[in-house]
Amino acid sequence: CCPVYLGGSSSPYGIGTNVSKRTCDQLRCTACDFHVSLFNDYIWDQSCDYLFFRNNMPELSKLRAKMIKKKGARAYACQCSWRSIDGLTDLQTDQQLRWVCGKH
Repeated sequence: CCPVYLGGSSSPYGIGTNVSKRTCDQLRCTACDFHVSLFNDYIWDQSCDYLFFRNNMPELSKLRAKMIKKKGARAYACQCSWRSIDGLTDLQTDQQLRWVCGKH
């Protein structure tokens, strides 16, 4: 993917390009070396913190405790970072995230 896009649940998955703006579903974090999980129609509760994800990734049963249903959104998380996204977003606009396309 180049550029790498994040997006809400209505954004299609695939290889993102400037012409075909698709959200990457093969994300990997270069900070914690974890696969980035994504959950359609959910956002993360504001009380989420680093330790919550460090202790609970990737067990969905434990993560559900801080997931809020929101139609059209998508919740992303690895072991060290998390985001709730509504619309199509270029990953480069968020300098704090160390996520890259893990290749399709």
